[in-house]
Amino acid sequence: MSEYERLFDDKFFAGDERGLRIFKEFVKTRERLEKSRIRNTVVMFGSARIKPDDPNEHNRLYYDSACKLANKLALWSKETFLQQPPEDKFYICTGGGGGIMEAANKGAAEAGEPTLGFNILLPFEQAANQYIPEDLVFMFHYFFIRKFYFALLANAFVIFPGGFGTFDELFEILTLSQTHKMQQVIPFVIFGKDFYDKVLNFDMLLEHGLISESDRDLFIITDDVEEAFNHITTNIHCDRHVVD
Repeated sequence: MSEYERLFDDKFFAGDERGLRIFKEFVKTRERLEKSRIRNTVVMFGSARIKPDDPNEHNRLYYDSACKLANKLALWSKETFLQQPPEDKFYICTGGGGGIMEAANKGAAEAGEPTLGFNILLPFEQAANQYIPEDLVFMFHYFFIRKFYFALLANAFVIFPGGFGTFDELFEILTLSQTHKMQQVIPFVIFGKDFYDKVLNFDMLLEHGLISESDRDLFIITDDVEEAFNHITTNIHCDRHVVD
């Protein structure tokens, strides 16, 4: 029994089943990550509804680009840290489901690298895709714990087109960066210029004084896999950062 498991019987949790579940999920996740020697990730988000055979041509392109970018990043990490211990490598991490998440996990798997899925229990859309090793599928009950581990391990973020969940993660991480709740500014790529130019107007936020010039510099927007890859590999920090 670990030190943390012994705390489960503490009177602090007496009659508080939710507190116990939260604590257990937090600790068990950390223990599994430490056992797998995974400390650094590149997190890739995007819609679970985009398919490789999507009738929308743009969506097919996003799926293909996510797969190619994840593949390039996984190969880069594999070759760059070939002689280093596993914890020095950067692992592709997604929300674990279908669509863009599947594409990113697929790209990493095709590079011969382990890849993570931080899944969430939902009534629809969310089941672990086939490209994640069984021991690296993490199933969360609480969104906030899942978000904590996304941010804690991430050394770079890539956001593809998506819906409410994708926008939630997009603004969550940008807010953490803007408010310096991360000890380092990490490379942040918004992929899908045409899509995001239509659904978000960052220039308008700047014009109204709602964000600053430095806030606008927290990320790049691109449609190019090579540009995204170069931005990440040039600016990524090889030492861990911590969410404050």
